Amino acid sequence: MDPDPGPSSKARAVLALGLVSLFTGPLVGGVIPATIALLLARQAERQAFAAGGYLTGAAWVRRGRRLAWTGLILALTVLVVAVIAGLLHVASGSSGSHFAPGTD
Repeated sequence: MDPDPGPSSKARAVLALGLVSLFTGPLVGGVIPATIALLLARQAERQAFAAGGYLTGAAWVRRGRRLAWTGLILALTVLVVAVIAGLLHVASGSSGSHFAPGTD
């Protein structure tokens, strides 16, 4: 009388959000879908554990979690590079005032 194993809908959502975060990570927009994917992955794993093996999709959750972390790392890398470029731009600018020759 055991139920048939069924696919977890959250596993699909985790994988989809992981892919979105991977593609939008370099645009820093991948932080939001990656965060949602990681939260849903935790919920999906809890539900799969509570279901006693009757929810499938653990591989999708693992892949989605990896993609979400990759999207977060890409977004963080872009932010660090942008900050370093901004600091180098500010540092290369000339400081002080420029006055005309002969001005005291």
